[in-house]
Amino acid sequence: MPARYVFTETWELPLSPEAVRDALVDVERYPRWWPQVRAVAKLGEDDALLVCRSVLPYDLEIVLHAVSRDLPTLEVGIGGDLDGFARWTLTPAPSGSRMVFEQEVVVRGLLGLASVALRPVLAWNHRKMMLGCRQGLPAAVGSA
Repeated sequence: MPARYVFTETWELPLSPEAVRDALVDVERYPRWWPQVRAVAKLGEDDALLVCRSVLPYDLEIVLHAVSRDLPTLEVGIGGDLDGFARWTLTPAPSGSRMVFEQEVVVRGLLGLASVALRPVLAWNHRKMMLGCRQGLPAAVGSA
């Protein structure tokens, strides 16, 4: 039974849109600054496999396919345990960057079935994952 999830977040960080873009498109470095991204394997010029684990004891394997790496919109197609897309829209703000994150995915298999009862827990788990991204981005930009 598939389950559909839609996530949106808006952040402002004291980083330039260009610096944020550079950190976000460098997928292979995610495990250095984004604690919930446990491993990355480059599959090709535009593709990578990520193994993610947030708070719940479950490894999520997702395949990212780069759709756009150009400002203001970065976008990837998502496959593997999830099907859909994730998109960052990065624009200048007085503090540095305004970042709008949008993700729409369908979860299938056992995780999709579990979503019937665990939807609030899975959404909480996702928020914790994104908090790791938000907290880690300044370090990623500082080490680039």
